[in-house]
Amino acid sequence: MPELPEVERGRKLAESVARGREMVRVECAHDPIVFQGNDAETLVQALLRRRVCAVRRRGKQIWFELDAPPHPLFHFGMSGGFHTRGARALRLKSGPRPDPAWPPRFAKICMGFDDGGELIMTDARRLGRILLRGDPEHEPPISRLGFDPLLDLPSPPRFVELVQARTAVIKSLLLDQRFAAGVGNWIADEALYQSGIDPRRRSSSLSSMEARRLRQKLRSIVRRAVAVNADNDRYPRTWLFHRRWGRRPDATTHRGERVEHITVGGRTTAWVPAAQS
Repeated sequence: MPELPEVERGRKLAESVARGREMVRVECAHDPIVFQGNDAETLVQALLRRRVCAVRRRGKQIWFELDAPPHPLFHFGMSGGFHTRGARALRLKSGPRPDPAWPPRFAKICMGFDDGGELIMTDARRLGRILLRGDPEHEPPISRLGFDPLLDLPSPPRFVELVQARTAVIKSLLLDQRFAAGVGNWIADEALYQSGIDPRRRSSSLSSMEARRLRQKLRSIVRRAVAVNADNDRYPRTWLFHRRWGRRPDATTHRGERVEHITVGGRTTAWVPAAQS
């Protein structure tokens, strides 16, 4: 699933194509699941001839600020994403190889702009959403989100307070979008590995030092991943990221420590018992 760095990459792509441009062509698939009740005609009428003033993101949600409401809100789900002609599509570590054909398959919305640019959102598994909101920041789903680790990570004392006040398992807490918007499975596993924290521990059991270390690692991981535009080949080779996929029984870290896979809070979790306690 696209997590914060992958979604930020999508935001940057959309911004490069759409910001300051007027939508002169809008085509929508007839998909009541992805559009969640809005029919294609409603979407077209709402967006056609509207100018994109800004492209914004919080957590895994992206929205266009238009020159008049309603504003479109995009969520990529498990396998969705933005595409534009000539740009290399992002390949998720656990996903299929991107199809270079144009237009791409599984298009849900195609937006053409006044300079000839084109932006398409695809979603093969139909778990993404394209919604209309009058005031996206103050309406669900965005209004229900917690802090964004890239945009407004709490101060160290506040982060400690938030973590220690919860009784949830720490891995589950990190995945709760009401707590940390944009953190998904690989980021949570990476932050806990680099912090040396067992993913099964209760949040309230973390010491202030451990919680501060977790905050620092979460911050550095997200910033590094965003800085390389979610190109996972450029992530540090010491990261657990490169060793966590496929549930391989012989997987080891760069130091030779065994990587194990367990289920925590219903999610597959990669961790290193020798390094996390």
